[in-house]
Amino acid sequence: MTGPSAAGDERHAEQYDVLLVEDDDGDALLVEELLHDTDLPYTLTRCHTAAEAHRALAAGRVDCVLLDLHLPDASGLEIIPTIQADTHAAIIVLTGLDEPRAGVESLAFGAQDYLVKGKVEPDLMQRALRYAVQRKQAELANAALQIGKLRAEENARLERGLLPEPLLSSAAVTASSRYYPGRAQALLGGDFLDVVQTGDGQVHAIIGDVSGHGPDAAALGVCLRIAWRALTLGGHRDQRLLRLLEQIHIAERAGSDLFTTCTLITLDPGAGTLTLHLAGHHEPLIVTPDGTREVAAAHGIALGIAPGVGDWPATTLALPADGALIAYTDGLIEGFVDGSGARLGVDGLLRIIDTLHTSDPGTHLDRLIARTRALNADRHTDDLAVLRLDWHTAGAAVPSHSS
Repeated sequence: MTGPSAAGDERHAEQYDVLLVEDDDGDALLVEELLHDTDLPYTLTRCHTAAEAHRALAAGRVDCVLLDLHLPDASGLEIIPTIQADTHAAIIVLTGLDEPRAGVESLAFGAQDYLVKGKVEPDLMQRALRYAVQRKQAELANAALQIGKLRAEENARLERGLLPEPLLSSAAVTASSRYYPGRAQALLGGDFLDVVQTGDGQVHAIIGDVSGHGPDAAALGVCLRIAWRALTLGGHRDQRLLRLLEQIHIAERAGSDLFTTCTLITLDPGAGTLTLHLAGHHEPLIVTPDGTREVAAAHGIALGIAPGVGDWPATTLALPADGALIAYTDGLIEGFVDGSGARLGVDGLLRIIDTLHTSDPGTHLDRLIARTRALNADRHTDDLAVLRLDWHTAGAAVPSHSS
């Protein structure tokens, strides 16, 4: 049923979709007449049972439920939470004259208001319906605000675990990083990175990606990042370090299907060398005065794929006196370009970098990420982490080689 004021009345911006759940034909007719006499634009759907109400709520939008507490298939205040489970609509309980406490008690069960049958005038119906909808919307907005606040707090805690402050003692090397979750308002995922400089002057870095999303991946990422920092500062290096990380990965992962890709980076300013170990991860990019290119590096399998049998050869190359290394996770290059169906890929990333002209590393990363996300129309679904190491050193030139 549609109220006569629902059509052609432009005085009202609101439109109320009302669901009446009432098995008594006389009471239902009374409610229909009251709504007809209000100044509200509305549509009205009637259900005779709770089961019909559940189906109606699943089928379409409802702004307000006018709910009788005595139905053929359900009775009492317990009906309210079952209706709430199916909708974000406001609920106004319809009580009888012989139920003086039911209305007040219904508020404790989650209803926004109550009306006593036989004591309702059109003005009261209009005010009750409008204010109930407004209160419900305010409750939902406040709940969303609280959820957003809790998610932001959780992200802040995860960020401290996944993205710590670099431990760098020399101004010759600087580190810049960025992290974006794969979905708007989502928790950070399992991507992680870290940078430390040891007493011998070497700068060690890791960037990694735990498969999957959500709290399990994030928890494992935090665990591996902390373990890497402790083991690196404790003197563990290269393949031995990766074997220890794989043991920790297996012991801490929530499911046997989880694996981790990562890249170990060792930058030695004194020797002028850069050493990489790739565990299922793609090659980083090196930025030199001559341009940006992908590093050709040897590969090993991801951690957790074949426990105990992994081999991760080292790739060492000479550092130019000035340059940068950009390491990243899949989320940066796996997006599609302008809805064309073609993924950005490394070649597309290099083309973007060629158009970015800024000397500030942080600004460079911001512009790079902004361009990749714009090309993908912000439809990013995978988390992305990017680490950039910049150096200024006159280190000795050492030929590139893999071992």
